[in-house]
Amino acid sequence: MTEHAPTTVPAAADAYVGDPDVRTYWDGVYADRERLWSGNPNGALVAEVADLTPGRVLDVGCGEGADAVWLARQGWDVTALEVSGVALDRARGHARDAGVDIRWVHAGLAEAELAAGSFDLVSAQYPALPRTPDAAAERALLRAVAPGGVLLLVHHAGMESAEPREGFDPLAYVWPSMVTAALDDGWAIEVDEVRPRVIPDGGAGAHHTDDLVVRARRLR
Repeated sequence: MTEHAPTTVPAAADAYVGDPDVRTYWDGVYADRERLWSGNPNGALVAEVADLTPGRVLDVGCGEGADAVWLARQGWDVTALEVSGVALDRARGHARDAGVDIRWVHAGLAEAELAAGSFDLVSAQYPALPRTPDAAAERALLRAVAPGGVLLLVHHAGMESAEPREGFDPLAYVWPSMVTAALDDGWAIEVDEVRPRVIPDGGAGAHHTDDLVVRARRLR
């Protein structure tokens, strides 16, 4: 397990740091349903961390907390980040029910005060990261990974080239190809593939059948 500087988090779980419009949007998405996701950990996450030694993990866009709770049960020291306060309330409740301790960060990824190089694993499962001219989200993902650590990025295959529709414009979001394009020779790509998705029972997104999985290791 890598030694790290302390991770800085907001003083209160609801002291939101980020774009208020983004928070409002995602609060509305979660408030529309009593439960948005299946409550099970993402299949690609379970498969890709099987050979990793538990250490410190950042769960980017933790939603209702299924991945964060599962990781904590596997012995990981979990920091979970989410823009929606509605989702975080549910996630905290699930963690209490599971009897696990998790650090909650109510913030956008680019705005969160996370110590550089402090996570052995940064997991972003189907993230909705806003695209910006300065590539703030991409830089934040890479900066958070400790030397020797892993970035695991999973998305629905084909979304980057999907047609815009009401409420969704692919040009507004960061996609895995944009993150891999930002990697330099201090990184090694271990996995970059499309594979059949392990589809959970119920929950939004169940209609997507294939995952794009990127796993990259920071060498130094």
